[in-house]
Order: sequence, then C-alpha cells, then structure tokens
Amino acid sequence: MKIINLIAIGCGMIAPLLSFSLTAKADNPVFYGLQMEQFEYRAGDEGEKLFSWNGDAFIGTDELKLRWQGEGERDINAGINEKLENRLVLQTPVSDFFDVKGGVRLDTPKGTDRWYGTVGITGLAPQWFEVDADLFVSETGDGSARLDIAYEGLITNHLVLTPSVELNAAFSDDPEIEVSKGLSNIELGLRLSYDIIDRSISPYIGIVYERKLGNTASLAKDEGADYEATFAVFGLRLMF
Repeated sequence: MKIINLIAIGCGMIAPLLSFSLTAKADNPVFYGLQMEQFEYRAGDEGEKLFSWNGDAFIGTDELKLRWQGEGERDINAGINEKLENRLVLQTPVSDFFDVKGGVRLDTPKGTDRWYGTVGITGLAPQWFEVDADLFVSETGDGSARLDIAYEGLITNHLVLTPSVELNAAFSDDPEIEVSKGLSNIELGLRLSYDIIDRSISPYIGIVYERKLGNTASLAKDEGADYEATFAVFGLRLMF
C-alpha cells in the first residue's frame, strides 16, 4: 500500500507536466539519446576498488521527455552494490535554460530497498554551471534533497577540466538506511577528459573525495565503517 501511495505521489508530481504536453505541436519531432557522465574505476586510498557509474537516457520532444536516470557504485572486492539508484521521470522546460522534472526513484543497494517520489529542476545556471536539484519523499514518509553542480572548463577544444560537487541532506532520521537528519554526505570531484570522437567518447582521469557528515558520519564510526575516502578515478564519458 505504501508503494501504491508513493507512486500516486509521483504521478501527482508529474501531472502538471502531462498537462503542459498537450500544448505541443503535432509535428514536433521526437528525439532520443544516451549519455554516461561517469563510467569509471575508482582506486581508494585504503585499498578500495570500486566501479561507479552515473548516466541517463531520454526519449521525447522539446516540450516533454521521458527520462531514465541511473547511478551506482559496486565494491569489486566484496562483490556487492554499495549504491544502486534508478529514476524514471518526465521532464519539461520552464525557461530557456531550465527544465522541471518529476517521477519515481527506486534504490536497491546491499541493504534496505527504498521507493521515492521525486521532483526537481535541471539546467544551466549563469556562467554555464550545470545544476541538478532534487527533492525526494520516501515510502516511509522521510524527505531528503540532493544538489549536483558541475562545470566544464575548456582548456583546449578537446581537453576539458570538470570540477563537480554533490551534496545530500535528510529532513529526518532514517536508521534503516543509515542516514541522519541534516547534511548527510558530500562528494567532490575533479576530472580531466579528452574528447576523441566528436564528444561522443571522452576518456578521463581524476580524483574524487567522499565524506559522510554530521550524525550520519557518527553512525558510520559507531559501526566501524569508513566515513571518508579519497579515490583516483579512470573512466570514459559516453554520449550517443
């Protein structure tokens, strides 16, 4: 019943998007695409070996798109998924540079599974910063938020330096997934890529720093788990 209610919340979030789509022109062409912003191997400062990915695919028109967003992290040594998240959203423009989106999210990591209703905004902020901000409400009624910011700095026409930051915050405690109220974690990244085929394939190297914050870090310490890590990363950025 909770999952049914959650899907209803997600449908309520995307209803305005469906209404907006009715204004689309009948001959509006359909586009589709796939991109993996991160598709990488991570070597940690304490011997960790991880495979990490973050990507999305879409199909739709300029007025309305159906979009899948997925990300995950697999511990190669332990053979388990530390993180596995999939989202299915509808997305429509609200200005020249920003889209609004809404739908559902499912987390299926090594621990407790979680369904969420989600709504957010994505686009280009001034100075060409890529911004992705999302609000989530879980099947247990817990709220959370995420902010992703990245910037592609062109060193040459092919060489690109991309700093990024991801912040996660929880509005209440959810001990089943080891998250406490407040800022829960931060991830900082710096990747240097080289576009070799029209930006479709771009190998990169970089560094990533992850840290749990506040009471979420305290929970990790109490259980003897790591609350911070630094990784050297090697990967590909793919766009089709």
